[in-house]
Amino acid sequence: MPEPVPARPMIEAIGLTKIFGYNAVLRGLDLTVQRGEFLALFGPNGSGKSTFLRITSALARPTAGIVRVGGWDLPDEARQVRAQLGVVSHLPLLYDTLTAEENLLFFARIYGIPAAQQHDQIDALLRRVGLGRRAKDVVRTFSRGMQQRLAIARAILHDPAVLLLDEPYTGLDQDAAALLDDLLREVAVAGRTVIMTTHDLWRGHALADRIAILSRGKIAFDAPCSDLRRDDLGDLYADVTGAVTAR
Repeated sequence: MPEPVPARPMIEAIGLTKIFGYNAVLRGLDLTVQRGEFLALFGPNGSGKSTFLRITSALARPTAGIVRVGGWDLPDEARQVRAQLGVVSHLPLLYDTLTAEENLLFFARIYGIPAAQQHDQIDALLRRVGLGRRAKDVVRTFSRGMQQRLAIARAILHDPAVLLLDEPYTGLDQDAAALLDDLLREVAVAGRTVIMTTHDLWRGHALADRIAILSRGKIAFDAPCSDLRRDDLGDLYADVTGAVTAR
């Protein structure tokens, strides 16, 4: 009986390189993320985390190397890749003169969600992120935490297979961060593939299936969270990167 063919990773980066002028930010990075896996990506500022996510989300082109998302090659098949993605960054990427509901209606039309489904889907999603009572309020009146919750709703509105999160906890207070924790756990349980960059080692360890540390443009460490003790993360991070972290 023939051996089963291994499932293809959802995200593959092979020899990924990005150079800005004379500065090589990514230096032959190799990384794979399996379908349904939650990867927390750590690294010092300038290590290439955001650059990697921008390339993976088809917002920037690599200088060299191969990137595939869902079997589609970037940058040549960027349209097919974008259809599979939800992206959340430390900037909410919302229209602050529109209401929460109007923002999601705008993106629902872009994503091609049928008009008959839009209002019910948006209403349910706003309630899910704790913004049901603020649906008609203009986004510029929202706190940082509320804007980030709405950004999560925007990112998962079209039920993407992949969620990319670039420092999503930036500027959040403790309550807003706890709510975002709960939302990300729901997203992970739903079977989406997630990559999250963060400086919060403990939070990344608690949420993810696996962690990787990016240093000097390459993956310097990669292991399942189950193999790592949370209390050892600070020392491990310092050893791998040469940087000091509070957590």
